[in-house]
Order: sequence, then C-alpha cells, then structure tokens
Amino acid sequence: MLSRTADHLFWMSRYTERAENTARMLNVVHETALLPQSAERAQEGWLGMLSISELIPAYTARHGTVTRDGVLHFMVRDGSNPSSILSCLRAARENARAVRGTLTSEVWETQNQTWLEVNRMLAEGAFERDPGQFFEWVKYRSHLSRGVTLGTMLQDEAFHFLRLGTFLERADNTARLLDVKFHAVESEFHGLAPAREHEADFYHWSAVLRSVSAFEVYRKVYRDAISPDRVAELLILRRDMPRSLHASLREVVDNLAQVSNDHSAETQRRAGRLLADLQYGRIDEILATGLHAFLTQFLDRVNDLGAGVSRDFLVPVWS
Repeated sequence: MLSRTADHLFWMSRYTERAENTARMLNVVHETALLPQSAERAQEGWLGMLSISELIPAYTARHGTVTRDGVLHFMVRDGSNPSSILSCLRAARENARAVRGTLTSEVWETQNQTWLEVNRMLAEGAFERDPGQFFEWVKYRSHLSRGVTLGTMLQDEAFHFLRLGTFLERADNTARLLDVKFHAVESEFHGLAPAREHEADFYHWSAVLRSVSAFEVYRKVYRDAISPDRVAELLILRRDMPRSLHASLREVVDNLAQVSNDHSAETQRRAGRLLADLQYGRIDEILATGLHAFLTQFLDRVNDLGAGVSRDFLVPVWS
C-alpha cells in the first residue's frame, strides 16, 4: 500500500476516535459540574479536562480564566484548536476524502454525513441547548463509523491501518484520563478515602467509569463498591474491557502483525513488550511503584509506537 494512503487511513480513524473520547470526557465533566460542590471543585474539573489534552497554555492564551463556557467552546467548536471536536471531525473527513477510492461508499458517506451534520447542529445552536445530547451524538457517530468499517471493508491492509489508528488513539486517551483523574485525588497513594469523602469519592470514580462506558462492566466484574484500585485494574489490565490499555494494545499488536514489512520489526518488538507488561502486570505492583509514573511511562511508549508506525509505514522514503 502507498504510504500516503496508509497515512490518511491511519489518521482518519485516530481523529474519529479522538472526537469520541473528547465528547466522553466533556460529558462527564459537564454532568459532574452539576452536582452540589464548591466553585473551586467545579473549576478543577474543567481544568482537568484541559490537562488531559495538554491544552492549558493554548486555552489561557485565547480565553484567560478557565470557565465552563470557555472550555466547552474551546473543546467543541473552536476551529483554531486542533483537538476540538469540530477540528477532529473535519480532519477525519478530509483524510477520508483523500482516499475515497480505498473506502467503501458506506464508510465515506458516514464520515461525510457526520461532518455536514455537526456543522448544521452547531449553526442551529443544538449544542448550547443540550450539551449532553450533542456529546451522545458524537459518540454515536464514532460507533457508527467503526461498525460500518467492520461490516463493509475488506479486511486487507487498509482495514488494518484503520484499526491501528483507532486503538493507538484509544490507548493514549484512556491513559491520559486515568492519569489526570487519579492525580486529582492523590498523586501516588490510592487507598481508601476517609469516611467523610466516601460520597464524593463514589461520584468521582463513577464519572471516570462512565467516561469510558465501564460503569455497568465494573458492577458485573466486581459486584462491589467502587474502589480506586479496582478502577485502575479494570481500565489498565483487564483484557476483556474494550477500552482498557491491555485490550487496546492487544489490537495494536495484532494489526501491526497484519501489515508488517521489512522495516517494522523493532516497532513490533516494542509493541509486544508493552503488551507483555500489561498482560503479566499486577495492579498492586503498579500502585506500589506509583500509578502516575507508570502512566507517564506508558504514554511515552505509546507515543514512541506512533512514531515507529509513522517511520515504518506512513512516511515516504526518498532515495
């Protein structure tokens, strides 16, 4: 496959996944902000949203003080912010347009309709009227894109580059979410909170689980009160949790194997080693050495994998 085509497919799926993850996190922060709490605690949630995407400097340069309306505008409809939902859906559509001949008509029409519809909704004020419904719509369109891809695309190299982009992006976003949300409680120790904090603790961890559609999954797996160490275990080490780091890296390794070439052995080795750390890791060992340090290292290794994929498959080599 031409490296340019692979590049467009890879980034089309990454931007679609990024838009969904941004919608998930914004929805949780928006709903959590409606709970009884101090103004300082509510602002911490919006600040955390920017921190997840490493956008605090970019936001403050444009808007100054962190506010609910400012963050929502910046992360949803600000075209100058490359990580906003609008920018991500535009980039996904442009990448899809560049490789229309490689996609099935259903995949292209899904991407194109999403772009046309999001512009109509924002122009008509649908987001301001009901942010929660808008975020659900973004998630639905991402689900639809993945489903149509899985149901109509030939499972050749094009398909595997689409999947590779999706799960690299998902691993990155899940790790960022965990790092920021755990850091908001305590930086290294994650044991039981004092009794007076139990109620706030429950809402905090429920919000984290709901942001990755894991609340019902948690109840099914653990059948117990929500505790930080089990939230971390579910979202890091459980292979059967679809948005966990383990499940995402499993997909990355499998799809890398399907598109491997003469230059990709080192990238595959690094992906396999990272998967092995998750496959054989234990949550008590991770928490004992510090979750923040573990997730920071994980993000560095995922970014290294992304650079390896670009080097091995996506960047033309001129001789």
